[in-house]
Amino acid sequence: MGSRALIADLTELGGAGLVVTELGLDPPPLAPTSGAVQLGVHRGGPVPGGALEPFDILLSADPAAPGPWVGVPPSRLDAVIAELKAAVARQPVAAAACAQVLRMSLDLPFDQALAAESFAYSMLLASEGFRSWRAANPPRERHDDAAPRVTVEVGRAIAIRLNRPSARNAFDARMRDELFEALSFAAEHPDALPVVLSGEGPAFSAGGDLDEFGRAADPGQAHLIRTLRAPARLAHQLGDRLTVQAHGACVGAGIELPAAAGRIAARPGAMFRLPEVSMGLIPGAGGTVTIPRRIGRRRAAYMAISGAEIDLATALGWGLVDEVAV
Repeated sequence: MGSRALIADLTELGGAGLVVTELGLDPPPLAPTSGAVQLGVHRGGPVPGGALEPFDILLSADPAAPGPWVGVPPSRLDAVIAELKAAVARQPVAAAACAQVLRMSLDLPFDQALAAESFAYSMLLASEGFRSWRAANPPRERHDDAAPRVTVEVGRAIAIRLNRPSARNAFDARMRDELFEALSFAAEHPDALPVVLSGEGPAFSAGGDLDEFGRAADPGQAHLIRTLRAPARLAHQLGDRLTVQAHGACVGAGIELPAAAGRIAARPGAMFRLPEVSMGLIPGAGGTVTIPRRIGRRRAAYMAISGAEIDLATALGWGLVDEVAV
């Protein structure tokens, strides 16, 4: 049986695909359905409450709909549904894994949720969806820049700065390791100084370095390294001591890591996006753990599965960021 035929069978059986429920018209599902992404749609009248647990994403034609809903203009509702259908159809396995991981994330302690994310991410590195994306987007060879990826200055606060502006502070293994060391230093500082994390150049971070995706020879070993040296774990440990100053593009790891901090201050013009599902993966820098703890799992699932760009006003309203930096 070919891959497309298998996915079609899985979709028919409820193990993949997008299931759309028009609230008020269709009977709601009794429970989440395996790997199918459950989308609840509200078109008019009072925004429904209660009996929403089975849904992975909730869309409302009321732009001011409160969480866990994603509010969109009525004129855009059908287009957003179509965009979600297309996103799931392009990467049904990654979309299924994303929904499944998000369903369990908030029920797990932070470190265990990071491990669950990494298990799924490592598995998806071997999937056809990721292999197809990698084949269509072959990695480029880059000359290594010897400059530090992360700088640290200590004064009244510990200032940690991402220092790869030529690549829009894209996270490669070296930046991850240097950032882990910098956050470890901050966490262990005897004076427990405040910590400020920022980025050099036009963007806080464009996310993971795409040229490194899938290069690990052993996904199992990569999982162990990822969980051992996860900057998000240390950012969470620092808690209210850590403020992230975000600006420009905050993509993938560029919002997954900040979401673990006690506070995010974002400059006007900042934007936020989770593109990993479109590559056949899920957020792998802690995003399935940190982002739902700020905005809830349904809005996190919408961000991850749609890959939609979230502007600063929306991020502020949802609680993804805490303040607009002046």
